[in-house]
Amino acid sequence: MFGGRASLKSLMIVCRSLASMLDAGVDVKKAFEICRNKLADSSMRRTIGDIEDQIRQGSDISAAMEDHAGYLPRLLIDMVAVGEQTGNLPEVLESLSIHYENRQRLRRDFFAVIAWPCIQFVAAVLIIALLIVVLGVVADTRGGDSVDVLGLGLVGGKGAIIWLTSVFGSILAMYVGYMLINRSLGGKQIFDSYLLRVPVLGASLRAFAVARFSWAFALTQQSGMSIKPSMETSLKATSNGAFIQATGPVWNELQNGAFLGEALDHTRLFPEEFIEMVQVSESSGTVPEALQRMSPQFEDEARRKLGALAMTLGWLVWCCVAIFIIVLIFRVAGIYLGALEDAGRAI
Repeated sequence: MFGGRASLKSLMIVCRSLASMLDAGVDVKKAFEICRNKLADSSMRRTIGDIEDQIRQGSDISAAMEDHAGYLPRLLIDMVAVGEQTGNLPEVLESLSIHYENRQRLRRDFFAVIAWPCIQFVAAVLIIALLIVVLGVVADTRGGDSVDVLGLGLVGGKGAIIWLTSVFGSILAMYVGYMLINRSLGGKQIFDSYLLRVPVLGASLRAFAVARFSWAFALTQQSGMSIKPSMETSLKATSNGAFIQATGPVWNELQNGAFLGEALDHTRLFPEEFIEMVQVSESSGTVPEALQRMSPQFEDEARRKLGALAMTLGWLVWCCVAIFIIVLIFRVAGIYLGALEDAGRAI
């Protein structure tokens, strides 16, 4: 379930190194040997070594890569095959290196903006656990019942352990569930379609998918790939199940004579401004060039959406903490008011 896949950093290094050497006229077998020797990633080094061996035996690069399709991304294998067929492999590899570099930067940006909300959440969970323990110790020291701050019967050290296990265990269970869904194409399509409808989160995921589609479609078309595999490869490059699911309907529309902009518009996945841009450039026959030119802007838009998502998550965490504090105040006040009332009746 958790089989390894090539890291974005390793893919970037391999593509850039091979592009530079092949463009300079270095023999392909020597290029792979040099590339293998400079890699620090042991898994990638073994993979490149195996591909090198197959090339020395007369295999094509893309055919050798097919044996490692579970480790290497499908986009890389497909684009290398196109580059070999059209004779522009160095240019294709250079574009792939830029693509993986951009993806690595986006992933780094994502973790950077999401780190603070995650720290806030973990801190809130730990503070609650500490409060459960402290109130339990106070009750044991002074005698009497401990204050149940959550109203769940969690008191003392045992209660804190149950609380921490429940929260972090639930997170782990959701992660495992997500990985299982992500491994199944049908599950991924349903799950991603649902996520696209979630406010803020859906806008961020859509922006990333559109940016990746734009880059991949521009590259595949400029590399000479025919329209059907180009569309399939570009939609797969989004890594979004909802977009991948649209491959069949889009191709059917195109076969029935629809323009590209119309076919994409019928999926209801692409924003209106993107469709408008495709339709305008389609009339002049410059769709790949327009998408390549606009791809950086789509990536900037994705980063802005990511920032909005992180801000929203931060506010949600603080709202949860505020709600907990309010509930705690009322529960403690209720307990003490009840104790005063009982004392008054006794007098």
